[in-house]
Amino acid sequence: MPDAVNNGEDVNSVMLEIGRRAKAASRPLAVASAERKHAALIAMADAIVARTEEILGANAVDLENAEKTGVAKAFIDRLTLNRDRIRDIADGIRAIAAFRDPIGDVIAEWDRPNGLHIERVRTPLGVIGVIYESRPNVTADAGALCLKAGNAVILRGGSDSFHSSRAIHACLVEGLRAARLPEHAIQMVPVADRAAVGAMLSGLNGAIDVIVPRGGKSLVARVQNEARVPVFAHLEGLCHIYVDASADLDMARKIVVNAKMRRTGICGAAETLLIDRTAADRLAKPLLQALVDAGCEVRVANELEALLPGLKPATDEDWATEYLDAIISAKLVDGISGAIDHINTWSSAHTEAVIAEDPAVVERFFSEIDSAILLHNASTQFADGGEFGMGGEIGIATGKMHARGPVGVEQLTSFKYRVRGTGQVRS
Repeated sequence: MPDAVNNGEDVNSVMLEIGRRAKAASRPLAVASAERKHAALIAMADAIVARTEEILGANAVDLENAEKTGVAKAFIDRLTLNRDRIRDIADGIRAIAAFRDPIGDVIAEWDRPNGLHIERVRTPLGVIGVIYESRPNVTADAGALCLKAGNAVILRGGSDSFHSSRAIHACLVEGLRAARLPEHAIQMVPVADRAAVGAMLSGLNGAIDVIVPRGGKSLVARVQNEARVPVFAHLEGLCHIYVDASADLDMARKIVVNAKMRRTGICGAAETLLIDRTAADRLAKPLLQALVDAGCEVRVANELEALLPGLKPATDEDWATEYLDAIISAKLVDGISGAIDHINTWSSAHTEAVIAEDPAVVERFFSEIDSAILLHNASTQFADGGEFGMGGEIGIATGKMHARGPVGVEQLTSFKYRVRGTGQVRS
């Protein structure tokens, strides 16, 4: 497969061939044994560890190119690989390997009065197209999860992580070969041309069954506007934390700083802090000061502007911004009702957290906010399939059809019905 092509027509032919190969690979993959898929995943993890130096070298090229363009620190953080992160990638694949194989599971079964026995059985989706941006680890996560669920996958990473993703993809192919599975079950688009994305969104002549976008707002908007196949939408992470008057201050301080500052460039990082106005004297200044001390820029509204000198005022644009950086917006609200109103107005329906000891407040938060993930007394940075015990994720789906929240192995399956009879005919 060529690394580059000269015109749109060539890109289209390259992509159609990738689609044809993925469709062909999906058939034997759908009936591959759990043992063979497990062996492939373990071999992939081993190859990633063995090729650590090669992956780091490829990542150094991507980082050098990114730094020349003057991108934000949060972007560099998402792109950067080191030995620990590479080990984490390998461990993530091993965790997926250890997860129970879902294919063939009987989800439900029942008998009809006429004697028919009906089973709903889990099956692969087929071919999944994954379009993502600067995170090279998504190459491993998506490839491993799709394989575990019996799906072929076409990976289109961002040009900024091109070399890193190719080095990781080579390890995935090595694992497929070791287990005697079709090496085209996991393919990486070999061109950075944007026309390749358009080709995937067209469905590649029916080869792609579903598209999973993982990236910024503009990428997801393009996918949703142009896709001719179903999409598992992963919108931006406009995540909120509401600190109620009943909250424990020490707990709130720890959670708020972690939710914003542990890793600022992930979609589960908190972007807005809401504080109960009735407890502003007790809660507001300690929480804002803790964020400032941790190196966070705090943008404040209403009475908070006078609380700490030097803080920037927040505008409506801030409530709609996924910073992916050490910046947070903050405001006082009128209790849980005010928090619910603000979140339902501005949230991207990704992840929200409430810090409270009052069970009535928690119950209202859980029942009246319709985001994919809601947390009580815990950091928004737990919005992650691995942390949910799902062995990893391909993204956080914020839509409401088929998959919602962390998209793990089970969410990458469909189902069929098996109906067993004893000679019944319909009158």
